[in-house]
Amino acid sequence: QESQASGLPEYIKIVEVGPRDGLQNEKVIVPTDIKIELINRLSRTGLPAIEVTSFVSSKWVPQMADHKEVMSGIERHPGVQYPVLTPNLQGFHSAIAAGATEVSVFGAASESFSKMNINCSIEESIEKFEEVAKSARNMNIPVRGYVSCALGCPYEGNIIPAKVAELNAFLNKRSVLTLLLADTLDEQFATVFFKKGTLFRIKEKKLQDITFCGSPASCYHLISQCIGREDSFGGIMGVAVVDSSVAGLGGCPYAKGATGNVATEDVIYMLNGLGVNTGVNLYTVMEAGNFICTALNKKTNSKVAQASFNTGTIN
Repeated sequence: QESQASGLPEYIKIVEVGPRDGLQNEKVIVPTDIKIELINRLSRTGLPAIEVTSFVSSKWVPQMADHKEVMSGIERHPGVQYPVLTPNLQGFHSAIAAGATEVSVFGAASESFSKMNINCSIEESIEKFEEVAKSARNMNIPVRGYVSCALGCPYEGNIIPAKVAELNAFLNKRSVLTLLLADTLDEQFATVFFKKGTLFRIKEKKLQDITFCGSPASCYHLISQCIGREDSFGGIMGVAVVDSSVAGLGGCPYAKGATGNVATEDVIYMLNGLGVNTGVNLYTVMEAGNFICTALNKKTNSKVAQASFNTGTIN
């Protein structure tokens, strides 16, 4: 239900993508036991969904070569979803054999980005969607569908809303339960959404369910600038799910100018301040973020975690 006072929903679902999207671009291979421990820690935070790994060829994404071991090694908590990315039918069948009960497919609303990111045209990616979605439907496996560059492309600029709506219509017809609109550039959301109403025009095409995932700035604009708007978040836009990454890990290597994924800690902190329930314990997420950053020997990208550790709030 929607909060009448602020125009924001009472609850927003957080989908944690750190173990997959956050780690897949790390140059040094992360040990399997570290990945498993990270997922287990995240499972104890109250997060309702954690994207575990990607069933792709180790030739293209060597960081995810241990997907079977990770799937078999994690502790599965009741009420927590553990989706995995499956770019094609081979990956889908491997994922199901490894115990996956929910999968994600992905494509782009930009031809240029599609060719750079997954080495195929939009039409070719749709054919892959078709194969995976059909098999998943026959097995009653839920499917999430990512649409990259939904609000803008680093190569082509503005994206026509009809293109995103077209992909959405295709996914909906094939029983894809959730459409994920992925923004990869900081400026795109503030500019396109507020000046040109892109997301509103996409919404008019009757999206079944919308998730927003993007860079820190775009996510902040999405939430903060909607405060007080009668047509905000839970109303016309219908956004009630946000994908984010613990410690702000990851980001797309093919989007020049992108600053990376929004940190789960920062999203939760902001939503807590707005009075929006997520059901997630901020402090245990920060502890999980500290664990993986220590293992990677890198600094967290979460602003709230940086402040908390610097002031001794978290030991």
